[in-house]
Amino acid sequence: MKPSTRCEAIPKEKVKFAKKYPILVMDTVGVTMPYQKLHWHDVLEINLIKSGCGYYIINGQRFDFQEGDILLINSNDLHCAYETKDLVMTVITFDANWIISSLRLDPDILSPFREMGRYYTNLLDRSNPAIAKLKGLLLELQSEHNNEQCSYCTAVYSLLMLFLANINREFRLESLEKKENAINEHQLEKMRFVIRKMESDYAYPWLLEELAALVYLSPSRFSDIFKRAVGVPPLLYLIQIRLENALQMLECSDKKITDIALECGFRTVTNFNRLFKKHIGVTPKTSRLQQGYKQ
Repeated sequence: MKPSTRCEAIPKEKVKFAKKYPILVMDTVGVTMPYQKLHWHDVLEINLIKSGCGYYIINGQRFDFQEGDILLINSNDLHCAYETKDLVMTVITFDANWIISSLRLDPDILSPFREMGRYYTNLLDRSNPAIAKLKGLLLELQSEHNNEQCSYCTAVYSLLMLFLANINREFRLESLEKKENAINEHQLEKMRFVIRKMESDYAYPWLLEELAALVYLSPSRFSDIFKRAVGVPPLLYLIQIRLENALQMLECSDKKITDIALECGFRTVTNFNRLFKKHIGVTPKTSRLQQGYKQ
């Protein structure tokens, strides 16, 4: 397979909402492998860390978070999450179009997302006394969403607006200094392209030099940018993609483990078993038995 000679447009993930209520609210325990994949989507996202700790890689920056922290993730943000210990977080995603009508009354209501990187940071300042009020608003929003009492859609909408208004009041900064060696949008677009190629052709025996050639970079320069953008080296990220696909095959098919290993790009079953146990925590055979399949 020859590397592509031009960068294709990389589509964002499309999140489906109910038309009249375009918001999703859910708790996640830990960080599953799909969330460790670098991704970007067409929605706005709010994270409340209920317990534990971990870190995000967002547009090449690392944000270490802990219990009580709140993070904002824009629709253009290239991001992935990693758990350090006992992570439970509330994830709220919503369609920005839901509050377009409110922009006539308050043009700045979406500033925390629209001006991210200029006057706002992805990780809100945990030392700001207003963080407790924001946490309370998010917990009340989640309660309204879960209980579905009379007029809960209006209540959730109102709490979301109040949350954004308080960020505008209390968390806007004068300006943010650009970090040295920050990854620019052009470099992020190149990493998006490489990631898409890796995900679509994960079984191909990629060499570092081939991946770098896809975006016309030297192997060392490519590795440096990729690691800053994703948090792990490119070939380790490729292993994670292969293992994710192998896990799906083990859980959803009765193919032989040997065949799955080869289909996912592992040269030997021994290597596959070792890496699967290291990253997933159990052997492929154990994973399959837990799903009720027989080898």
